[in-house]
Amino acid sequence: MIREYTDIDLTPRNSFRVRQRAARLVEFDTADDLRSLFADGGPARWTVLSGGNNILFTRDYDGVLLTPVACGIETLDDDGCTALVRVDAGVEWDDLVEWAVARGLWGIENLSLIPGKAGAAPVQNIGAYGCEAKDAIERVHLFRTDTLREETLEAAACRFGYRESIFKHELRGRAVITAIEIRLSHTAAPKLGYGDVEREVAARGGATLRNIREAITAIRRAKLPDPAERGNAGSFFKNPVVDRSVADALSDSWPDMPRYPAADPSKVKLAAGWLIDRAGMKGYAEGRVGVHERQALVLVNLGGATGGEVIAFARRVQQAVGERFGIAIDTEVNIL
Repeated sequence: MIREYTDIDLTPRNSFRVRQRAARLVEFDTADDLRSLFADGGPARWTVLSGGNNILFTRDYDGVLLTPVACGIETLDDDGCTALVRVDAGVEWDDLVEWAVARGLWGIENLSLIPGKAGAAPVQNIGAYGCEAKDAIERVHLFRTDTLREETLEAAACRFGYRESIFKHELRGRAVITAIEIRLSHTAAPKLGYGDVEREVAARGGATLRNIREAITAIRRAKLPDPAERGNAGSFFKNPVVDRSVADALSDSWPDMPRYPAADPSKVKLAAGWLIDRAGMKGYAEGRVGVHERQALVLVNLGGATGGEVIAFARRVQQAVGERFGIAIDTEVNIL
């Protein structure tokens, strides 16, 4: 079923809480709903607005926003070792994590409390604490707006990378994700080597699924602001990936600089939050925008900020990091 809204206030539909409007917003359940919407050429301009947690509106949107609302979770196969699960695009991601943990299924527990919908997970290849969505995703179901056909992409065809996928490039503006399939395991496989996870899990009695979920949830709540209290989109910046020689040179000057393995062994992933902090920007504010005092990756709306003000402030943060370290940090948030 399609539900349509016109001249809609987007303030409650984006976690930054910027006050913009959209000419039209369409909530949809199925690919057939999308087919009917695009049958006669469809809207001239459109984009998907899922949970509104990774988007920054800088102006009123004069096109159509598409919002998935189907929220079913179905086990397609379970051989006792692994389970294949189909998840509709409108499922809250953290609800899915809780669903898996409650059933003793391993694979996405480290992604607890990430805001947003399941359909958005493959677009950004969401990740946290040493895990990424691509580790569990087997295939993605989508609707092609240019051919009016449903398609299924195997994970290998999704071109997953660090906060990257084919949906941000070749299929941008041509496909709407309707569901994902993920492969979860009945075998314990804790990943505790990132940040404070191991210590927090041990304090709860050891590496059970429930303890890992509770530990990561506690860590995130302690570090990240609640969007209901201060508008934000979570991590605003990506961790930069640099040549190993660049990382080595920086480590000579800053021995305590965190560094992590990258997919390419010749490169190293650096912690953008650490770079922002050491550039003197953690907790810094200008006007109605600031860097969160407990997590430097997060920009916060201090009250009434516009999207333009947020972008201008983000450029100031990028400039500070570039001047201090010679490193460019890119934005993670989708900017409209």
